[in-house]
Amino acid sequence: MTANTTPTSTPTTPPPDATAPVRHPEAPAPGTSLGSHYVHCFGCGPQQSAGLQIDVRAGEGVDVTAEFTVKPVHQGGPGLAHGGILTTAMDETLGSLNWLLHAAAVTGRLETDFLCPVPVDSVLHISARVTGIHGRKIYCAGEGRIGGPQGPVAIRAAALFVQVKLEHFTTHGRPADIKAALDDPDLFKRARAFEVNP
Repeated sequence: MTANTTPTSTPTTPPPDATAPVRHPEAPAPGTSLGSHYVHCFGCGPQQSAGLQIDVRAGEGVDVTAEFTVKPVHQGGPGLAHGGILTTAMDETLGSLNWLLHAAAVTGRLETDFLCPVPVDSVLHISARVTGIHGRKIYCAGEGRIGGPQGPVAIRAAALFVQVKLEHFTTHGRPADIKAALDDPDLFKRARAFEVNP
């Protein structure tokens, strides 16, 4: 009996009729820091002292790179990053890809594989890309390496994001936070506040 060599399809694998992603004409230039999409975001917000404060940069295509320094507050086991924190770093990075498409989207599914422990004080270098689009669904994948872009792979992730309208956020978010975001006079910040991950 021969083993089946056909790759298994998963909910984070683009279907055969998915289309290739197209970078939006107004996407940030390659190398540009995407900054925080929302100041209170645990993943990228500058006002979250215990947060990840992840720095994501636009790539050449529909891809990004990011860096995240593991702090003592991010520990799971002694001296090691918590797996949930590493998953959050991947979710934040993968979600930022939507800004290159100018699409408001939320995480529908996120799958992670942990390949090796990540020590406190190490820098996780993450690369991520959109792998396909099918209707409102955006498929993407990424990996995090320890110590540099060529370092050992510590985590891999694949995700499915679903495009949503602004009403998704205004209906489900805490009213005071929604109002503050909508009242921001900076149109760019206002648009990005509703970008990813609820």
